[in-house]
Amino acid sequence: MYRTGLLMMWVVFLGLLWGCRQEEQVTVPAAPAQAALTIVAVGDSLTAGLGVAEEESYPALLEQQLRDGGLDVRVINAGVSGETTSGTLARIDWVLTLQPDIVILETGANDGLRGIDPGLVRANIRRIIERLEKERIVVVLAGMRMVWNLGPVYTADFNRIYAEIAKEKGLIYMPFFLEGVATNPALNIEDGIHPNPQGYRVIVANLLPYVNEAVAAADRAERP
Repeated sequence: MYRTGLLMMWVVFLGLLWGCRQEEQVTVPAAPAQAALTIVAVGDSLTAGLGVAEEESYPALLEQQLRDGGLDVRVINAGVSGETTSGTLARIDWVLTLQPDIVILETGANDGLRGIDPGLVRANIRRIIERLEKERIVVVLAGMRMVWNLGPVYTADFNRIYAEIAKEKGLIYMPFFLEGVATNPALNIEDGIHPNPQGYRVIVANLLPYVNEAVAAADRAERP
């Protein structure tokens, strides 16, 4: 019964991710001063912070955490609700206009729900990363998982995408963006699927070691 309930919650979770309204553009808040380091958080509604105030989204919480640690950093929320990997690829040149030193990439859940060919998902993510790497931008890849009732062959193929690309490209890799948050009612908003402020704090705590690794890598990188 527990396993069935868990799977059903994930189906609803993915459905809401897919159904979220697609925004035509991302509004980037003005920074009070030029930061020494720019991190751009790219993704879907999980990055955009659907259902919470802007200051409670993970990019805002991450920026505060990094600043509290003494880092002069700006974290830009470039999340777009409902976006697929094809949408992310289509706007990657816009992301580059933000001049990021680091990109945190969280995308793909909406592709999985639609049953999009994992080969296309894999190719899109690879092309996104290659475009970023061409500009010597450090990438933190956040993994996503599909539920098994989508079919064992499809699900296994999809779930391999992130680890395979991370290994192939030598990326900083967070295996599951929602680790410790997914399916936990106490860490999600009323819909039971999108993180609430407490849930985003868990995500930031999980993500922080990978971001610190990226900061160290960005410090070592020679930018053009």
